[in-house]
Amino acid sequence: MKYVALVYYQERLIEAMSEREWHDLNQECIEGVERLSEQGHFVTGQALQPTGSATSVRVRDGEVLVSDGPFAETKEQLAGFYLLEARDLNEALCLAGRIPPARLGTIEVRPVRDLPPKDETGETP
Repeated sequence: MKYVALVYYQERLIEAMSEREWHDLNQECIEGVERLSEQGHFVTGQALQPTGSATSVRVRDGEVLVSDGPFAETKEQLAGFYLLEARDLNEALCLAGRIPPARLGTIEVRPVRDLPPKDETGETP
């Protein structure tokens, strides 16, 4: 089963790091991805740019609204994600606990929901 591990931390903690600390954290993440890949647990994942580079899109009454930044003000910001293959939630939680930024923030683990197959007729029930 697939699980998404969403990585959250306070960007101000990262901004306060020295270049060496930031480099070392990134190297730990790369090594973690290599380990997860070798074990067959890593499907995909990506680190994200800081929230200052985010743009939010909403559709209200048929109008597309675009605004700078994330939708919600939060203490921790979404920093990246891992798509993991795990036997069950317990295994996914164990894998998430070894993601290096878990020391700085939170790893939210959610099972992936498959969409139903596309209707062949184009009709909705």
